[in-house]
Amino acid sequence: MTRIFIRSLIFNVLFYLLLVFWILVAIPTFLLPRRALIKVAKLWGQSSIWLMRMVCGTKVEFRGLDKIPQGPLIVAPKHQSMWETFALLQHFDEPLYILKRELTWIPFFGWLLLKADMIAINRQKGGRILMEMARRASEEVNRGRQLIIFPEGTRTPVDAPPRYKAGIAQIYSDCNVPCLPVALNSGLFWPRRQFMRYPGTIVVEFLDPLPAGMSRREFFDTVSDQIESASRRLIEAGRQEQQALFGGVPNTAPVDAPTVPDRTASTQ
Repeated sequence: MTRIFIRSLIFNVLFYLLLVFWILVAIPTFLLPRRALIKVAKLWGQSSIWLMRMVCGTKVEFRGLDKIPQGPLIVAPKHQSMWETFALLQHFDEPLYILKRELTWIPFFGWLLLKADMIAINRQKGGRILMEMARRASEEVNRGRQLIIFPEGTRTPVDAPPRYKAGIAQIYSDCNVPCLPVALNSGLFWPRRQFMRYPGTIVVEFLDPLPAGMSRREFFDTVSDQIESASRRLIEAGRQEQQALFGGVPNTAPVDAPTVPDRTASTQ
């Protein structure tokens, strides 16, 4: 584990230096169309994946790329780590995120988010947030963009019970476009709120797209069940690989989130 700690330290330092580098590279895109900035963001994601492979020995496998529809789309990935926030960018022409508005207050980085026309929301608005999110998302998606939205709303430790939010069904209904569920096991290798980065293979699996027009309840049950079922399978395979690589499975739960068994997706 000492070797993994040293590699993690080196990676974390280089990762944030790399982020600063790409922010500086992106500054001229303020004067260019949005696509120029999106291109830089994709290069940031690809270079970060490369850095993690070179320093930490963490490879990446993307499965089901042929299942990604063209045009306007909702992308619904499992959310276990910061990793997927940048790693998925490269696979979509016009990626769009919903994020808390406080991120847009960060000098340069936040301004670039605004330039990219991301949807920044004020969480203090309470129940009005959902209506605002759905309206903005529908407008942007119907302009041909791909909305990457995490149905659980926040990063969930690998062994925590899933808590899917009803907002994903509302947005799906309002946008009236297909939804692409995405399973992954990134939390085994870049755990939430942890310093360590573990070797192995992060697997991202794009599942069969769900067509537009399903009822909210049917969609909610289907998307959560499919993501959870496939993610559990990927997590189990990842743990077996880690056992073979370094003789143990790391504790992926942060100190404020006790480890509990996986359960089927919540339908509340």
